Amino acid sequence: MRRLCFLIGMTALLCAPLRAAETAQPVEPIREVVIYGGTSGAVVAAIRAAMLGASVVVVSPDEHLGGLSSGGLGYTDSGNTRAIGGLARDFYRRVWKHYQSPAAWKWQPRESFAALGQGVKKSDVGDNSMWLFEPHVAERIFDQWLEEHGVTVVRGALLDREMGIEMDPRRESAAGPRILAITTLAGPAGPARRFAGKVFIDATYEGDLMAAAGVKYHVGREANSVYGEEWNGNQVGILHHGHHWKMAVDPFREPGNPASGLLPLISADPPGTRGEGDARVQAYCFRMCLTDHPDNRLPFAKPAGYDPATYELLARTFAAGWREVFHKFDAIPNRKTDTNNHGPFSFDHIGANDDYPEASYERRREIIADHRRYQLGLLWFLAHDDRVPADIRMKMQRWGLPKDEYADNGHWSPQLYIREARRMLGDDVLTEHECLGTRPVKKPIGMGSYTLDSHNVRRYVTAEGSVQNEGDIGVKPKQPYQIGYGSLVPKRTECTNLLVPVCLSASHIAYGSARMEPVFMLLGDAAANAAVLAVRSGGPVQDVDYPSLRGLLESQGQVLDLAR
Repeated sequence: MRRLCFLIGMTALLCAPLRAAETAQPVEPIREVVIYGGTSGAVVAAIRAAMLGASVVVVSPDEHLGGLSSGGLGYTDSGNTRAIGGLARDFYRRVWKHYQSPAAWKWQPRESFAALGQGVKKSDVGDNSMWLFEPHVAERIFDQWLEEHGVTVVRGALLDREMGIEMDPRRESAAGPRILAITTLAGPAGPARRFAGKVFIDATYEGDLMAAAGVKYHVGREANSVYGEEWNGNQVGILHHGHHWKMAVDPFREPGNPASGLLPLISADPPGTRGEGDARVQAYCFRMCLTDHPDNRLPFAKPAGYDPATYELLARTFAAGWREVFHKFDAIPNRKTDTNNHGPFSFDHIGANDDYPEASYERRREIIADHRRYQLGLLWFLAHDDRVPADIRMKMQRWGLPKDEYADNGHWSPQLYIREARRMLGDDVLTEHECLGTRPVKKPIGMGSYTLDSHNVRRYVTAEGSVQNEGDIGVKPKQPYQIGYGSLVPKRTECTNLLVPVCLSASHIAYGSARMEPVFMLLGDAAANAAVLAVRSGGPVQDVDYPSLRGLLESQGQVLDLAR
């Protein structure tokens, strides 16, 4: 009878749904540093931790490493390159070294590229750094760099955001809450796996580990009143760049008839009040790598589900005289581009991403697919629709997707440009005051310098009955600014062994400057140094000895201050 009950019990146990943590295999060793993310910041953090002798693993939700740096953003938003040091600088030196070989110039002579002026504009010749590169070159550099230092990388491993965070049960102890282990979901990449560690680094664009661990964060634009800022919140009436309508364009399906409804991609919400906070997120897009070399070019194909009505607003914009389609086809080596958004209706899929930061993995995949469909449809529209001026159509037909990029993803980048998602509410919050130099920074660990930059968040109808964009803004700092260690660490009461160098603690407008790839790399570098110091001291990341951290960073060539 006992044996029968035992067998029945075991059968019930085996047939019951299993949690990811209960099916985790194989057993992983306890690492000193566990990094969740596949971004450039994650890669640099792992390399630095390994260089310091720590045991480290990269648990990447992505198959391809490098984030946007290998995902199409090859025309680096570098700002003042003097403010970029440490391993971030080393990455751009490795790019320069790659392009010194004649074999690197398959589709274009190096001399013809230099003649464009781009190589001079974006290279520090005296320092042997280069800031322009092809996607596959960046990915190869990241992969080889990790191999050089023997870093273990687990790819395609999605964090179990519901049950995959194992916290120290002594949450109320004097030391404070800490993560013991994270568990990934079983999937096409393999079974669920558990990764235990002493210090964790969330280096994702989304901040999933941070959020799952119970660390507080913000999504959207704070009101100006929250941090006493001028450039946060609703930006209605602020038109800093060329990404808005400079002429009246009718927003209604039947021109002049509001009762007919709005054209696609226009919000019916009222414009709101300047400076108000909201949950809107600046627009995403794919940074597209295109080529006009006939031997490496794949013509644009009409995507499944293509609807020409989606682009009626652009057709009306052309009819009103706008012609700036090719203004952000920025040249990178080998007759390729890093093509970004430009103009009132372009490659930013405005208003289509507000739910992305908090969305499930399934919903995120839908949003990513929608952005890809929107941009491929726009390329097809520009190359083939009779509503597009003939000269633009003919020029667009000379462009296509490069055969030698992203071969496993239809020659399309696998990385959507997540310009902003969650932002941690940490020990300190980086705001426009620090970026604009009106307030000093405590415990600097790196520098930023790029314009405080946000893309549009929505389209609306003005009181005059025209369409307009809202949210685009650019305010240039007078000089590079410092970023403090407090922006990388959560509050002690929330987690004591987590560092967050990508979804760092910053206001919306300050993050608009700090969100650049070189900054993510140098912050990942700083986070790894701090993680190793915390491991060696056995204390919380909040108690890392700053003079020791600063000494390490300076010895590694990190830039913490520049002469004013």
